[in-house]
Amino acid sequence: MKNLYITGIAGCGKTAIALGIALKLKEEGVKATYFKPVGSRPKLACGRDNDALLMQEILHMKAGVEQIAPFTAGTSYLSGLKNPETAMASIIAAYQAISAEADLIIIDGATFPHVGAAYGLDVVSLTPKFNASVLNVIKVENDLSVDQAIFFNNCCRSSGLAVSGHIFNNVPRQLLAKTEGVFKPVLEKKGCATLGIIPMRPEIASPTVAEYYEALGGELLTGEDKLNRLVEEVVVGAMTMESALKYMRRSANKAIIMGGDRADMALATLETSTSALILTGGLYPDVKVVSRAAEKGVPIILVHYDTYTTIERLTEISRRISPGDATGINIAKENIEQHCDWKSIIKTLEE
Repeated sequence: MKNLYITGIAGCGKTAIALGIALKLKEEGVKATYFKPVGSRPKLACGRDNDALLMQEILHMKAGVEQIAPFTAGTSYLSGLKNPETAMASIIAAYQAISAEADLIIIDGATFPHVGAAYGLDVVSLTPKFNASVLNVIKVENDLSVDQAIFFNNCCRSSGLAVSGHIFNNVPRQLLAKTEGVFKPVLEKKGCATLGIIPMRPEIASPTVAEYYEALGGELLTGEDKLNRLVEEVVVGAMTMESALKYMRRSANKAIIMGGDRADMALATLETSTSALILTGGLYPDVKVVSRAAEKGVPIILVHYDTYTTIERLTEISRRISPGDATGINIAKENIEQHCDWKSIIKTLEE
């Protein structure tokens, strides 16, 4: 039986797919485990990959987190990687150790399929080494998302890789009909099998404030105990006070991005349903804003980027399921059962 290499771009929810498939395989009597050859370095988990921590606990893995995710690649990883051969050797050794414990390994891709390409650690290069079939998770934003999926599928095929298919994940309600009626047929005409269309559910798709803080860094001024709040919408406070108030009253569980010098806007925002204030430009807010946010239990994240750069960084943020998140874990499995052709996924691994 082949292993399954799940890949996709940042924010597509591939780890939730990996979790759901692993739980479904376990239910079907298949002994499956998890591996993430190229992980990331989150600052809120003592530098250990969050996904590896989750899967280690949920799947009751004996392997340590450093073995489950043996290599990490950040945005400046080339500066510190003196011996790429050692990195590859450590990945292969970890893979061999983990493969001894199971019939099938679910391999989780890095933040993007191309991460690690400078040293042959990208998805296309690693897949043959793991005897795996590729499952691509599509983050639906617009028509170009389909182009990206077709391009990646062609790249895999031209490299001689087996491709199980594609899953559209966390599809917004307004794009569901188009995904089913337009995107799916276009993919199929290009020889790309669609194995699932999963609607967006806020309780599993919406990131928490902690994940925004993780991605943005900066200073946390208030709300250290409220980082588990969900962020269902991001609003940029670059409008007049009158327009802003009308909009903010309609938006629930939002994070608002604004300059630290907009005290009037910040105070008004705190009187509406707000999950977090993200203040840009490194401008420390008025003490009244900090005091009111503390009273309301709203985290304030102060970053030194400008507003444009901050928004750009937010596009890579996605919800991470934690080991204690029973609701998220159940939904991950339900999504595979109810919205994916999981039998076909398993069949592709038996071919």
